[in-house]
Amino acid sequence: MPPKPAATESRSGLWHYFRAFRRDLISAMPSRLYRAWMAEYRAGPIHSFFCNDPDLVSLVLRERPGDFPKATRMQEGLRPLLGRSVFITNGAEWRRQRRIIDPAFEGGRLREILPHVWAAGRDAARRLDGSGVIDLEPATSHVTADVIFRTLFSIPIEDEVAARIFAAFRAHQDAQPLLNAAALIPLPRWVPRLHSRRAQHSAREIRGQIARLVDARAALIAAGTAPDDLATKIMSTPDPQDGRCFSRPEMVDQVATFFLAGHETSASALAWALWLLAAHPDWQDRVAAEARAVLGAGQPDFAALSGLKLSRAVFREALRLYPPVAMTVREAARAEQFRGRRVPKGAQIVLSPWHLHRHERLWAAPDAFDPARWDSENGQDCARRAYLPFSAGARACPGAGFAMLEGVLILSQIVARHRLETTAETPVPVARLTLRGRDGIRVRLSPRDPGPRCDP
Repeated sequence: MPPKPAATESRSGLWHYFRAFRRDLISAMPSRLYRAWMAEYRAGPIHSFFCNDPDLVSLVLRERPGDFPKATRMQEGLRPLLGRSVFITNGAEWRRQRRIIDPAFEGGRLREILPHVWAAGRDAARRLDGSGVIDLEPATSHVTADVIFRTLFSIPIEDEVAARIFAAFRAHQDAQPLLNAAALIPLPRWVPRLHSRRAQHSAREIRGQIARLVDARAALIAAGTAPDDLATKIMSTPDPQDGRCFSRPEMVDQVATFFLAGHETSASALAWALWLLAAHPDWQDRVAAEARAVLGAGQPDFAALSGLKLSRAVFREALRLYPPVAMTVREAARAEQFRGRRVPKGAQIVLSPWHLHRHERLWAAPDAFDPARWDSENGQDCARRAYLPFSAGARACPGAGFAMLEGVLILSQIVARHRLETTAETPVPVARLTLRGRDGIRVRLSPRDPGPRCDP
């Protein structure tokens, strides 16, 4: 059975949750949340409603998202890195940001980014030759960062600035918990928000290097020589309502979010998908055979990617079992009634893909790895009602199609070339900025034989 951290069985107070949340969000939660439709929690200044009822989830995310904006307190841990980016803003500011960003991911953009994803995945698969036992997380972080740099700024990760940003992101992931004191305690706005020195330093380094890329791209746009990539598209797209493009500070905020959302989250999902295949060699061999059949002749055209059906099912199952963003929090903008209980204005509405994706009253065999479930009646029903790897509704991730293309293709490229086996170290999932292994996610690699090596 895929690893799952032990839950808290007893009711605990505010201090317990404060300490536990800084270590890991998942293990701090009680096991009853895998069965409950809703749970109310009160401790000191915290008043939260934990929602697993698919109807409540739909109400919050799809039907009335404006009445449940992102919780301002939960943004505090991300603000040093993301500033006022689309990931954490609300209202008119968020709507303006999405009007500028969304066109960059529409139409034929997936076809245009395919060569970049292909090249990054090819290079990643080759780098793993002769590796033996490795921690997957650095490897998947490297390749997904490479994809972001290529698609956003048309530079490989070997570029000097790209390499610095990548190193700083790894440091920030280790230094910054999802929650800090301000996320739990409603402090006045004038009270300084405390972040660790390591987190502040790594955030400053990332944003400084991103500013260099933004400035360089602005100069190319002004000269009319900028490449037609995502950065150029976003920086040159005016808001259709006010006619203004992103300012330099605004663009730095957005690029930081693209790296967090498109690099850290994709790296997490890809690492867990590869480990799950290492733990299930029957599925791994099937995915490898499919990948060799589709990819063996070199880069396929966009339509041929539909042939990677098994890889897609595996990646979807990895996103179910190990959603990169384990929890998200909204805030009630006005008093509500949830399942007969009064929800006061300002209460935190907690939505947890981790618990929803493993809910015992929704999914068949919720803790089992079963990519075939997506063809079953239960799997298809739950995919509509209880599957949120990219959120849902108005605030669904605009890069969801990008992430699926990237995850499925790179997973296929690596498994076509390498055989993966588990080691004695079973990874333990912990939720920080994204869902990671507490001590890494290790596998043993060897060349995949017999048969022609897939070297796309």
